[in-house]
Amino acid sequence: MFHIIFGIPWLVVVLRFIQPLPWLWSAKTAAAIILLLASQYHLFSRLSSGSVFSPEFPRPLIIAFNVLFGTIVLLAVFQIALDLVSLVMTPFNGQFPLAPAPIRYIIGGVAFCLSAYGVSQAIRVPPLKDIEISIAGLPPEFDGYRLVQLTDLHISRLFPAQWTREVVAKTNALNADLIVITGDFIDGSVENRREDVAPLAGLRARDGVFAIPGNHEYFFAYDQWMRHLGTMNMTMLLNTHVVLTRGDARMVIAGVTDVSAAEHGSPAPDLDKAIQGAPSDPPVILLDHQPMMAGKAAESGVALQLSGHTHGGMVLGLDRLVARANNGFVSGRYEIGGMTLYVNNGTALWPGFAIRLGVPAELTRITLKAKASRPR
Repeated sequence: MFHIIFGIPWLVVVLRFIQPLPWLWSAKTAAAIILLLASQYHLFSRLSSGSVFSPEFPRPLIIAFNVLFGTIVLLAVFQIALDLVSLVMTPFNGQFPLAPAPIRYIIGGVAFCLSAYGVSQAIRVPPLKDIEISIAGLPPEFDGYRLVQLTDLHISRLFPAQWTREVVAKTNALNADLIVITGDFIDGSVENRREDVAPLAGLRARDGVFAIPGNHEYFFAYDQWMRHLGTMNMTMLLNTHVVLTRGDARMVIAGVTDVSAAEHGSPAPDLDKAIQGAPSDPPVILLDHQPMMAGKAAESGVALQLSGHTHGGMVLGLDRLVARANNGFVSGRYEIGGMTLYVNNGTALWPGFAIRLGVPAELTRITLKAKASRPR
């Protein structure tokens, strides 16, 4: 069913875009076959690795698949829009007007160029994004505290060791107080990704590296990944917390497992357990891969929640659909009661649909500021 769904855009392109073109049937058939193969990219991924989430073939081929698959999707959207315009014009023309071949060639070229550009934006090492977040009750000793959030790395054949090394080097150059990784480290098994994730062990920050799992870790032997990541100079916060200190001042960093954990027979996220035993006065920063439960975190007194998962929606317009699946949270900053939620667009994204248009990836440096108290 999954592969049939991804074949629907191909069907639209073949019937409504290719078929009316003034080409020989042999040329139309060849184009349809090439696009059919591209539309079944996820089927080939499953055949290569046993999972649609982990294509195990050369990176240039994965890039080509993404460009062609993105072209199909965009072309299907453009064709549907064109047909709607033609439908509106039908009463005035007396018949359903067909766009001439030159117009179709332009539409096809735009779809391909947009897809190629979107893929290039998706696979690059992301630019730095600097933001400030004010936190009520932040001790003066932590005012100006700098943390770097990485999320949705999706280390894979598309985002291999060289890409990971560049991300690590760029992160370390920021000289942050703390590095947090909010899930979806990988796509693939420990055996297949061991060398690609190895550079993460080189991440350095004054107060260390803290991380949580995302939903993709559960697709690939979760327990093995938690053991492996735990040996890589980072602390996994699995429904637990740590207390950071600056002299007598304290701040709590808590982390929970992913909301999908129970479906895979693993411990479900438990915020109460994560902050159990934490000092009550210091502000709590929560790492939660998916943003959908932010309301509960706010009710529990969390000051700041850092999430990812949504990839920011990847494409302008598509972000609205992604938001609906995440309780309205998709990208950027949200104020929920007295809590700030920050949903990161992601350092990378799933190699199955690696395209970004108007929604850039980000390597995010967050500077914490003490929120000024209101005058009485």
